[in-house]
Amino acid sequence: MSSKNKSKQLFNSAALLKVVTKYRTTLLIVGVLAVILSAIFSGPAFITPLYKSEVILFPTASNSISKVLLSSTFNNSKDILEFGEDEQTEQMLQVLNSNKIRDRIIQKYHLMKHYNIKPNEKYRFTKLYNRYEDNFRFRRTEFMAVQITVLDRDAQMAADMANDVARLLDSTINRMQKNIAIKAFKIVETEYNKQKNLIKLKEDSLTKLRELGVHDYESQAEMFNRQLAISMAKGNANGIKRLQKKLDILAKYGGAYVSLRDALEHDKKQLSELREKYEEAKVDAVENLPHTFIVSNAYKAEKKAYPIRWLIVVISTISALLLAIIILGIGDFNKNEEDNIVKKKEKKHQNG
Repeated sequence: MSSKNKSKQLFNSAALLKVVTKYRTTLLIVGVLAVILSAIFSGPAFITPLYKSEVILFPTASNSISKVLLSSTFNNSKDILEFGEDEQTEQMLQVLNSNKIRDRIIQKYHLMKHYNIKPNEKYRFTKLYNRYEDNFRFRRTEFMAVQITVLDRDAQMAADMANDVARLLDSTINRMQKNIAIKAFKIVETEYNKQKNLIKLKEDSLTKLRELGVHDYESQAEMFNRQLAISMAKGNANGIKRLQKKLDILAKYGGAYVSLRDALEHDKKQLSELREKYEEAKVDAVENLPHTFIVSNAYKAEKKAYPIRWLIVVISTISALLLAIIILGIGDFNKNEEDNIVKKKEKKHQNG
């Protein structure tokens, strides 16, 4: 008989029913023992019960205070009070899984000691990080929110750690952005001060030229030329000499005056643009805005979340009964096969 036929014969419903009926007392004992043993071994003496606490939060849509609140040129369709979307949620999950938050939680709550990991163990940090990853879970919900779940044998500690992770998430993002914002502010501040000093230098130069008599090159040149023509027409030698002297000064310093004046006008426009950037960069470097909307804070759980004893008992009992049926069925099948072989031999011997 092929193995395929044997399997069909062994596991057909009639055969299984026959095995269950024949060994019902044995199966009853196996079931009772499975219930008792699984109930014992799923108890707190063997499996440490864990309590679960959760925080639900949404990311904000925009991270730049200045761009949203101050800038008149930045085209931003995101409102500062709007929830973030897929991109912001993924960024937040990356921060939650970073060692910046993990290490601060481990340090604050002394998790190496709390998880009973000896400080002189060979792979103590590997064990510690594995336990952390088992007990701290971060996922995106179907509504694009972020769910922070913490499991611990201490219900209050689980709630405290979950709430702390949410707070650390906001402060960590702020700290990461501040590092960039402060550097950016220093760059803009340097350029802004350079531009102010350059303008002051040019204004001082213009002041010197005004002291020499050059106040407005175009209007002065036109007026002096008109007066010179009148004086020449009247034959006023003193007037001609005096006006010619002023025209010589204009000729000597007028070009420098015009260049400085036009350059100063251009520099002041640049300074105005830099001032706007300076104010924006200063706000980003100094001020903080929350990066999360907390929907639900964690609270102390009243019931343990792990292990689910009734589920362990049910699965263990069903598994034990199925295994017992298979073993008894195989034993019964092999016994029948041996009996059939013996009968065939006896029959053959009688016929011979």
